[in-house]
Amino acid sequence: MKFKVKVLPLRSEKFCVLMNSEDSRDLGILPGDRVKVVKGKKSFVAEVEIADFVNKGEIGVCSFTAESCKVDECVVEVYPITRYESVEYIRKKLDGFRYTREQIRRIILDLASNVLSDVELSAFVLANEILGMDTDEIGWFTEALVETGEKLTFEKGTVVNTHSIGGVPGNRYSMVTVPVLASSGLIIPKTASRAITSASGTADTMEVLANVNLSVDEIKEICEKVNGVIALSAKISPVDEKIIRMEHQLEISPKPNLVASLSAKIVGSGAKFVTVDLPVGAKINNVDDARILSLNFIEIGRRFGVEVGTVISDGSQPLCKAVGPALEAKEVLKAFEEKKFEDFVVKGIEIASILMEFSGIASNGYEMARNIFESGKAHEKFLQIIEAQGGEILRSEDVPIGDKKYTITSKKEGYVQKIDVKAINAIARAAGAPKDKGAGVYLHKKKGDVVKRGDPIITIYSEKDWKLDSALEIASEKKIVEISGVVLETRW
Repeated sequence: MKFKVKVLPLRSEKFCVLMNSEDSRDLGILPGDRVKVVKGKKSFVAEVEIADFVNKGEIGVCSFTAESCKVDECVVEVYPITRYESVEYIRKKLDGFRYTREQIRRIILDLASNVLSDVELSAFVLANEILGMDTDEIGWFTEALVETGEKLTFEKGTVVNTHSIGGVPGNRYSMVTVPVLASSGLIIPKTASRAITSASGTADTMEVLANVNLSVDEIKEICEKVNGVIALSAKISPVDEKIIRMEHQLEISPKPNLVASLSAKIVGSGAKFVTVDLPVGAKINNVDDARILSLNFIEIGRRFGVEVGTVISDGSQPLCKAVGPALEAKEVLKAFEEKKFEDFVVKGIEIASILMEFSGIASNGYEMARNIFESGKAHEKFLQIIEAQGGEILRSEDVPIGDKKYTITSKKEGYVQKIDVKAINAIARAAGAPKDKGAGVYLHKKKGDVVKRGDPIITIYSEKDWKLDSALEIASEKKIVEISGVVLETRW
């Protein structure tokens, strides 16, 4: 059936067409069904939405679809298509069946071709969350993600990398690890994702300082120039970015997805030696669970010829005092400027030292990594990386943060016994992070710190008054920190 294309001033990150209800009935199409749109020798698959403001005989196409598929005010042919086999594979998984290698590959290829709807993608994510995957399934999942992406290759030099499963507010250790390792002569093409459940991912924070939307060729060129980069992984694992978007909407992070996602980035980066940070207290509940996850990463790495070492760390409190893109970027720069051994700096140096010893360039990696940081070489290298990625903010004082703020103070004396990581993330996200770069939370006290009555506990920053109000409402409902003295409990 032929239709005239009408480009609509709408933006959507999925291929979709809008159709008049009469036309949809003629074709036997319901909302959410897919159609094949053909223009000459080219075609694309899109999800259908019903909208009667679109005239009969027309299909509305959003600007994203029009640009991506190169259709404008032209005539196209539209055909209904049947449900894809990959949808049946997902349904069987929900019934408790195990994926085969070809089934997972088919699902990922269909996601890469944009032929699965958001409902079907969410079913895939939920199946992985509820039923999990065994090691073979995760290996095939990783393999398919790598197949649908681009891969970095370096003709010379030793390539290393570091990743974290995330979930910990302010977990910016890699912004120290990368310049330390780059200063040592190792190549580290650090690719990262945006935040899923936290208030800022490494890419969100780095974006405050520099461009992170780099092509694979640009990542390689920058690494060959300054030995390191911190950028998005969209080109290396494009399907993974779609899965992460759905995880973000559902606010879940299935373990199989975590392992496959990071493993695909590891393989795609061309690294031979890699560390994976497993913080306990955020996405992982206990050390035993972390050890199981550790074995998964090591085994998947082995299958792809990569030596993976895992680091089980404390994720029970924010690593930075700052939580939110601009606040974190400011704190990272300040630590370099003042050579301050904040928690994230210590962790960054420790992980850099592991990779130095792992790759064989040092017998005492910690001493080498610490000296690079203290000498200012890491700071200099970090500024070089920022400039190489097109950034202009090179001083902490120049990082803009939200001008709307409110400080919550302590109503009692004692010491900080516990910090609610999920509450900090929820407050920072309500304030606007990570989309609003200047939004977030600054934590004045961390675990073990002495607190006096009236001392500031957290300051919430926002770019909009109504978002600050939303963050304060959440803060009033949650016990952000537990402050205890000598008396642990009273009864009468």
